[in-house]
Formats: sequence, structure tokens, C-alpha cells
Amino acid sequence: MKTVFTDAQLGVITIHTHARSKRIIMRVQPDGVRMTVPPSTPEKTIRETLEKFRSKLADNQSHLPAIASNHRFIDLHFSIHSDWTEVTLEQGVLPEFHCNARPGKATIICPPHTDFNDKGRQEWLHRVVERILRQQAVWLLPKRLHELSSIHQLSFNVCKINVSKSRWGSCSAQRNINLSCYLMILPHHLSDYVMLHELAHTIEMNHGPNFWALLNRLTDGKAQSLRNELRNYQPNIM
Repeated sequence: MKTVFTDAQLGVITIHTHARSKRIIMRVQPDGVRMTVPPSTPEKTIRETLEKFRSKLADNQSHLPAIASNHRFIDLHFSIHSDWTEVTLEQGVLPEFHCNARPGKATIICPPHTDFNDKGRQEWLHRVVERILRQQAVWLLPKRLHELSSIHQLSFNVCKINVSKSRWGSCSAQRNINLSCYLMILPHHLSDYVMLHELAHTIEMNHGPNFWALLNRLTDGKAQSLRNELRNYQPNIM
């Protein structure tokens, strides 16, 4: 669960509820503060904690390098937890980065004393996470697309995984389906919606009434509500 509000001094305050969190963790970013809180933490407690450390947070924020605001800061507290996969970072003992990955889980092992505030290091880590998501997607998404294709008797030619941040998926006139690796951040029911959307294009290549009628049948009458819910997400690792 994620809650976002704007603070006049600190910027965008993003509150993530994490099932395994035991305490409130705060991390400053150039454009705000990210807070990870245990489940059922009262809003009053969250705001009191923010006020208690406001001066320190503002001071630390002023010393951060200017990292693009559309990039989530990556350090040992960074994680992606979705229905599809889990991506985390851990501190290791070796002087080089390495990654342990299998379908559904990946861990980036970082050298001791890694400078996460270095802009170049942040850019590199974003590329690493993107490659991890793409590999996870290659392992998992085509299999699910084939399952949905079989269930609904909608055949396609080939499935390819890309790193598109402008669209979740596409279908060509040759019935080739492209899926963004960022589908990995979606809940299962929304990634299924995207795949069913592209499978519907194997029959209807436009977004006319016949297309939406077909997609509505494929989603048990929920096409519009799923479409609206998907708008709350962006193809990114924010």
C-alpha cells in the first residue's frame, strides 16, 4: 500500500506499508522523503515521527546530489515487492557487485561502503534493476500469456519482452505481442488485463466498440474498471 502527500519543506512524502517492517524507516530523496512503515501504523504516529526528525531530514536532503525526480532512490532499503517478483539489495563482503536471481526473486549484493548518493552509481543501479525486471519478465510473462491464450482460445504468433516506459504492451498486425518488463510491478489481475487487452487485438486491431465488447467478455465485464485501476500505475520502478 502506498500513500503520497506533499510537505511544504520536505517535498513529496511517500509512505509505503510493508508487511515485514518492524519499525518506521525514513530515507531522504532530492524531491521528498520515502517512509516505510509496519502494517496498521496510525497516521498520527507517522506524522509525529516525521516532525520529530524534520530538521535532520531537511539537512540531509540539502546534501543530496540532484537526481532526476522520476527516479526512485536505490540503496539497501530499496525493494520491489509485487505479485510477480521480489527485488532487494543486501550488503555483501566482496569488493564487487553481484546478483542472485531466480524466477520470482532477485537480490543485488553490494560491496561494503557503497556510495549510493553518487549520481553515476544511481544511474547504473537503475539500469541493473531494469535488466533484472526484464529477465524476470522473460522467465514469467510469456508463460502466463500462453495460459490466457489457451483459456480464451486466442492465438498469437510470438511474445517479446521490452523495456518500454510508454506502454504496457502492444500487438502487431502479424499477431506478435510485445510486453513491457514493467508489467512485473503490477498485481496479477492488472497484468492479466494488459495481456488480455493485447490478445483481444489479435481479433480486433482497433479500439472500436467490437474490441471493448470482446475485452469486456474476456474480463467478466470488468474492462472499464480494470482500465481505470491501471491508470494508477506507471511503467517505471517508482
